[in-house]
Amino acid sequence: MEKDKPKSKWSALKKELIQWTLIFVIGAGLYATGYHTEVIGKLQSVILYTGIFQPDTEESIIHGSKADYNMTMIDSTGKRISLSEFQGKTIFINFWATWCPPCIAEMPNIQSLYDEIDNENIVFVMASLDQESQKAWDFVQRKEFSFPVYSVASKPRIYDTSVVPSTYVISPAGDIVMKHQGMAKYNTDEFKDFILRISSQ
Repeated sequence: MEKDKPKSKWSALKKELIQWTLIFVIGAGLYATGYHTEVIGKLQSVILYTGIFQPDTEESIIHGSKADYNMTMIDSTGKRISLSEFQGKTIFINFWATWCPPCIAEMPNIQSLYDEIDNENIVFVMASLDQESQKAWDFVQRKEFSFPVYSVASKPRIYDTSVVPSTYVISPAGDIVMKHQGMAKYNTDEFKDFILRISSQ
């Protein structure tokens, strides 16, 4: 009996080494193909689904801050447009990137919000910070998201943040009425009521 103990101990160690090797190989494979971001994002979206992370539409208001419409963007056709084209409307701006798991995590619920908000006075601007614009457009097409996606060519200082994703809501009067840093669940009754209320002011 005593002779079997070292053998069973080695067998358990061997099994554990195989498990860790498999985890490493899978992780390395995902990293090499670039899919690790999406996998992490998918896991984070499960957490997001619980509703733990929600934008605080009362506490996140930037009092007295005016929007800067001098932001140049490029759409998927290569056309350069300015944020000023949407002046006078409620603007939901989300700064994101394909390399950012929390960005990917919140995208399905932003898509749901976009689908449910049928209001011509509310504009969605999904502003990609990817250095290669095509990456963003390829990603969105592959995921079959239909919200408008733009590549940011120049960004005013007021939208500078070290946190990605970051989301802003601009009122028709040009006030920044919400800023949220980090991922959040936007497709909630509370947020829909908030953005519809802003658009009717």
